[in-house]
Amino acid sequence: MTRSRAWVVLVLFSLCLFGGLATGRELFYSLAYLWGGLLITSFVWARSALSGVILERQARSTAAQVGSVFEERLILRNQGRLPKLWVEIRDHSTLPGYWATPGPAGLTADEPGTARAADLPGHRVSSVIAGLGSGRELRWLVRTRCTRRGRFRLGPASLESGDPFGLFRISKDATPAHHLIVLPSTDPIAEFTVPSGYLPGGGALHQRTNQVTANAVGVREYAPGDGLSRIHWRSTARRERLIVKEFEIDPKVDVWIVVDASSMTQSRPPDLAEDQPRGILPRSEVRLPPTTEEYGIAAAASLAFHLLSRDRAVGLIAYGRVRHVLQANRGQPQLNQILETLATLEAFGRLGLDEVIRIEAPRFPRGATAVLITADPRQSLLVATQELERRRVSPMLVLLDAESFGGVPGSAALAERASRRGLRVRLIRCGDRVGNVLSGAAQPLPAWKVA
Repeated sequence: MTRSRAWVVLVLFSLCLFGGLATGRELFYSLAYLWGGLLITSFVWARSALSGVILERQARSTAAQVGSVFEERLILRNQGRLPKLWVEIRDHSTLPGYWATPGPAGLTADEPGTARAADLPGHRVSSVIAGLGSGRELRWLVRTRCTRRGRFRLGPASLESGDPFGLFRISKDATPAHHLIVLPSTDPIAEFTVPSGYLPGGGALHQRTNQVTANAVGVREYAPGDGLSRIHWRSTARRERLIVKEFEIDPKVDVWIVVDASSMTQSRPPDLAEDQPRGILPRSEVRLPPTTEEYGIAAAASLAFHLLSRDRAVGLIAYGRVRHVLQANRGQPQLNQILETLATLEAFGRLGLDEVIRIEAPRFPRGATAVLITADPRQSLLVATQELERRRVSPMLVLLDAESFGGVPGSAALAERASRRGLRVRLIRCGDRVGNVLSGAAQPLPAWKVA
């Protein structure tokens, strides 16, 4: 539209100039001066429309979680000497979600935005600001409720403006692109009992460790490098020299979470949209997409959070587009690493869970527990669990009922057969609250509530 208007004015200028030269009448010359002056004035105005205009984006963090609100502050400054009639911000972010900010419309310079419930889809940074005075700035906060896990792009953003007649438009890059990782949500689990490890003959494992565990077995004199948390103050006061505690390896077994990321075993309704269902959702709730992939990842994230918060060593194995293997470890850094891996995990793997177990079984130490999360209803999974048992690894099954997700039947029969063999099994159906099922009580709920 802008180019067509400029071409129309240019054609009128040319016709009037030609008419003046052909007829010599002053009217044509006056019109030619008018159209020519309009073109020059509009061009100069447009060229200076973005001079001194700067856009800044300030994100509070580079990570969020499904169900949480991601906040980004934007600052638009006019450092030029002339006021700007209008400035358009064009953002190319890929973050999905529900917008909960009114934007800068109606705000005066130097006035922060006030949030209200808009619940419009997408991270809505793009907007048009009118009347930005010289030396003034406009601040506002964009708040987006994250609804899908993954790694998303924020930006790049560009600025556009032009002349008041709409003949010319000019744009410039304002901010580069950066990325935000949205972690999967974790549903609270009331209780998830993992069996203790066993060794041949039933003996306990007595092995000293430099880590601080719950098993203090003795004291010794202080050595350089010992932390203050190891000091036994009563013995120190009695002997009048620094005495530290010695610890043994925690007898609690390592827990390995194995997620089936094979594309052949996933199920989803054929009419499922890519984003969240349309409509306004309560701010404290977001829906878990009804796919076996999302339910399986939600189960893995919830288990990792539950076990690591109880000081268990947790590892992760998943064969998606690439092979993901995280060695068993404890602590918050391990939880962050597991959640970041699950956030970007895509179920495009070519190997089934039984094949993954055959490959990775030698990695599991004796006495470990392997939690297998899958929607595969084939009986070959039980053969894989027998391989784990021969290696003195305790298998546990978290089965996703593929039939309830629109897939093939057989998961319920597999769960019953596994239970008769003495395996611990949890069967998750579409609509179940994942945390309740893993705790041992299935309770269908319409939405996934963030803890």
